[in-house]
Amino acid sequence: MSNVETIKVVPARYPLRAVGAAVALFVLAVVIQSVAFNPRWEWAVFARWFFDPVILEGVGQTLLLTLIGTALSVVIGGMLALARLSSSWLLSSLAWAYIWLFRSLPLIVVLIILYNFSYLYDTLSLGVPFTSITWGSFETINVLGQFSTAVVGLTLVQSAYTAEIIRGGFLGVDHGQYEAAAALGLPAWRRTVRIILPQALRTILPSGFNEIISLAKGTAMVYVLAMPELFYTIQMIYNRTQEVIPLLMVGAAWYLVITTVLSAIQYGVERALARSERRSAVNQNRATRRSRSVTTAPAQEPVHASLS
Repeated sequence: MSNVETIKVVPARYPLRAVGAAVALFVLAVVIQSVAFNPRWEWAVFARWFFDPVILEGVGQTLLLTLIGTALSVVIGGMLALARLSSSWLLSSLAWAYIWLFRSLPLIVVLIILYNFSYLYDTLSLGVPFTSITWGSFETINVLGQFSTAVVGLTLVQSAYTAEIIRGGFLGVDHGQYEAAAALGLPAWRRTVRIILPQALRTILPSGFNEIISLAKGTAMVYVLAMPELFYTIQMIYNRTQEVIPLLMVGAAWYLVITTVLSAIQYGVERALARSERRSAVNQNRATRRSRSVTTAPAQEPVHASLS
């Protein structure tokens, strides 16, 4: 009779991990206790101003700037990305110069230059260059107000980053997909929209949503235009009441809410794309197995009937 040796499974122990977790919990408890019980944070002031109509109006302006800036930067950035990928050296060079310029300039510098554009040009005209043909002329100070300057500045800078994200997504698609799409005889725009773009979205979306979140926080820069978005509104209130810290906490909390909602939307979109990709992979495997079963099925021998 052979002896059967039993093997005892001992779980791995990680003492340093436990020590690190204990230290992290201790530091977290100290921070919470310090913030919650320090009267100088003035949480009563925070609660009084958090849902104030003036603050909510500033939040609305921030969301509106984020929405318009995102939409315009996607459109302009998409065109710039296609121009960068174009075989025309002129289009590619112009798009590269645009991206190089606005990725190099700080947003606050662009906003200040645009806001003082009326010093450089009294009027903005629409017509044929180098001729006297003009369809319309407008005073610059009326065209580039606070809101329009903020939208234009945010769009100019953001579209440069968006263009590089979209270009990277297109370059991430296998070149064989381009060749297969061209072999179908589809027009170029249809190949891009129906075949290439859905595959590039898996690469574009994560970085694109990060840029949207950065844009939502970057709207705070338009305070230099004295536009009543969230950060400028908070500045005006604490300059009057001298309640600096609690009002800054109001702004920080609202920015946290905005970025958290955007992160949740990003998570949902990425999960939907992953489910769609899994379904397409399953369908492709089924189609492959079906085609193999058809090709491997034995061919029936022809039946010859004699006619008498």
